[in-house]
Amino acid sequence: MFARRLVLAVSLLLNMVLTYNMIWGDHGIIAYKELRRRCDSLEERIRQAGESNLELSKEIRLLQSDEKYIEKIIRNRLNFVRDNEILYIFPGETHGDSAGVLPNETKN
Repeated sequence: MFARRLVLAVSLLLNMVLTYNMIWGDHGIIAYKELRRRCDSLEERIRQAGESNLELSKEIRLLQSDEKYIEKIIRNRLNFVRDNEILYIFPGETHGDSAGVLPNETKN
């Protein structure tokens, strides 16, 4: 009778320890959920970086091959004008950055 109770007590204690480790341990459910959240966050950052990379690749291709795009960029960022044009810059109005740099160029 005593041996049965001892086996039962040890079994219950073992089950409690295993349950605790399964939920709160280093490899438990709570740790898994945190890792899953971090993984999802990193996957989102990777997706955003891929989209940004694709946009930059398109811009590089245009800068290497499209003269009209190059002219547009020069005119917008550096405020260049053609011979027969006059450029008016009004205070408080921003077209690009005042230093000739667009907002997305200062991210890195």
